[in-house]
Amino acid sequence: MKITIPNNYSGRILSVPYSRALKQRIVDLWAMMQELDDNNFPALLYISAWKKDEKIIWYEYIGAELSLLFNCNCRDMPECFRNAIVERRVYSYGERDSARIREKILTREELRTDLGRLRREAQKSGAMEAIYKMALPNGEIRWFKDLARLEPHDQDGIFLSLGCLTDVSKEMEQKDLLQKIGYFDELTKLPKRKIMRRIMEICLGQFERKHILDFSFLMIDIDHFKKINDTWGHQAGDHILFELAQLMKANKRKEDEVGRYGGEEFYAVCIGSLKSGIDFARRLRRIIENHDFSYEGQQISLTISLGIAAVSELAEQRIKSLINLADQRLYQAKKQGRNQVVGGKQ
Repeated sequence: MKITIPNNYSGRILSVPYSRALKQRIVDLWAMMQELDDNNFPALLYISAWKKDEKIIWYEYIGAELSLLFNCNCRDMPECFRNAIVERRVYSYGERDSARIREKILTREELRTDLGRLRREAQKSGAMEAIYKMALPNGEIRWFKDLARLEPHDQDGIFLSLGCLTDVSKEMEQKDLLQKIGYFDELTKLPKRKIMRRIMEICLGQFERKHILDFSFLMIDIDHFKKINDTWGHQAGDHILFELAQLMKANKRKEDEVGRYGGEEFYAVCIGSLKSGIDFARRLRRIIENHDFSYEGQQISLTISLGIAAVSELAEQRIKSLINLADQRLYQAKKQGRNQVVGGKQ
């Protein structure tokens, strides 16, 4: 049976003597992508391809919206896309710590020299995932998340990349803005102390308007942190701070916030009753006490002390008073022997 070439097809595979199986696969994928595009699929779809031993990439399919966005056709898409790249970002988990997310940024020039390695990594994993900052032909700067599944066709020595681009401009612009204004602590990647007051102001406003029934503030301090620095060095101390931060972040509720107050002190803002805040504090204390912290093969024991106060406890609902009460209770927890939680009525 003869392979029917789709209307408006401008790829390579169907016009070159590749296997019938590969050509039929292209026809089937082309029809599937076209149907999704015709039904306003909420992403920019594409099929790209390359030979295993060559650097050249080409496109077998791009949707109408993708073509319009880059002001080019299927044949010109590789060059248009390559020239539009400002930078490429990849996020991965650290080898030692699965909670640690690493960000790797490549400029357009670095990407060109690193293309072979990136393609080999993709072929090994069977997938590609990256975020691109793009300068579009109309002068607009946009961010796109690129997700693709790789499909090898060994008989023809071809890899197909079945992917989509989604616009994540708002998310990335907000992330970059928050980093520029110093929202995140550089070491722990948690919100800094200077944004803490703004978080609490929002919670206080919600409390006063009765949108929430209560909220608690936690002051958290690592016990004997100086001893860790003195024994294993400041790099070990930094590693512990980061790992602790990720543990707290992983164990908080979605509606709560944790951040770095300064030095070895952290904070948390918990929506809900004082009891729910105390429950969170106790759970956090147990998790930290039982966690296996390590640095370069050395096991490091760690505990924390916590002071907690709820806004409903105050005669006058003021942020400064709430912080002071939690701080007093933290001092009490440390005075009573550390590795404990001190709150209101427990």
